[in-house]
Amino acid sequence: MIRTEGLTKRYGKITVVDDLALDVRPGDRYGFLGPNGSGKSTTVRMLLGLVFASSGRIEVLGEPVPKHSRAVLQRVGAIIESPAFWPHLPGRRNLELRDAAGPGGGKRGRHERIAEALERVGMTAVDNRPVKAYSLGMKQRLGLAAALLRKPDLLVLDEPTNGLDPQGTLEIRELLIELNEAGTTVFLSSHQLTEIEALCTRVGMISGGRMMVQDDIGALRQPTGKVRIRTPDAGRAVGVLGRAYVGGDGEWIVARSEAPAELNAELVRAGIRVSELHVLRRSLEDVFLATTTASVFS
Repeated sequence: MIRTEGLTKRYGKITVVDDLALDVRPGDRYGFLGPNGSGKSTTVRMLLGLVFASSGRIEVLGEPVPKHSRAVLQRVGAIIESPAFWPHLPGRRNLELRDAAGPGGGKRGRHERIAEALERVGMTAVDNRPVKAYSLGMKQRLGLAAALLRKPDLLVLDEPTNGLDPQGTLEIRELLIELNEAGTTVFLSSHQLTEIEALCTRVGMISGGRMMVQDDIGALRQPTGKVRIRTPDAGRAVGVLGRAYVGGDGEWIVARSEAPAELNAELVRAGIRVSELHVLRRSLEDVFLATTTASVFS
C-alpha cells in the first residue's frame, strides 16, 4: 500500500527525513511513531504529494508519487494535522464543498455520501452551527467524515483522536478497526503510544528522520522473562519460587521464568492455587523509549 526507498527530505543543510524505508502492507493498521521533530509530518506530506522529496522513491497504492498523485488521491482519505475547514460554514456544507473540490467528486450521490460519512463518525445530528463553534473533538470527527467520503482503500490519519473524550476515542478506534476489517488499510501517525498499541497491528518508529524499527507489534512486544501470578497462597508460593521470586502485592506476585507453563505446573504440584498467570511483555512504550533514546546517543 505504501513503500518508500531512500526517501530523503532536506531543507538547505538540514536533513528532516533521512533514507527512510516505509513498508505498509495491504490490511495493515500501521502506527507511525516518533518524537516531536522526528520527521513524521514531513513524511506524511511527501506520501500525499504535498511536499516534494529531495531524493528517493515513493509508491502509494502501487503508483509512483507525486507523478500519479491525482489518480492515487481518489482512493485515499486523509487528515493531516488539524482538519482545515471554512469556519463560517456549517459542517454539512463544508463536506459538500470538500466533495465537490476533491478528485472524483460529482453531484450524483453526494447527499448520500455525506450522510453516510456523518453517520459513520457519529454526527448524524449535526446542525447549522458554523464550524468555528465546534469543539476540537467535533472538528476531528468532521475531518474523519471528510476522509471517508470516497470510501477509500487507504486512510492516512494524523492524530485522529486529538481532542476526543475517552468515549469518543473508543468509538473512533472501533470505527477504524471496522473499516480495516472491511478492507481499508489504515496509516496512523500519532504520539499516543497507548492508542497505537490498542489499535495498530504494525508499527514504524522514527527518530531524527531515520527509521529505527519497523515490525508487527506482536513481534516487538517480546516477553520480559517474567510472569505475574495471582494466588490466594502467595506466602507459600514465595517459598516454592525461591530465587525466581521478584516481588508481590497481596495475591499478586511476580517471578522470573522463561517457561511459564512449567512454572505453573510446579506451583500446582506444590499445592499452590493459581487463579491467573500472565506472561509479562514489553510495552510499546518500552520499545519506543529504548529505540529513540538509543538513537539520541548513537
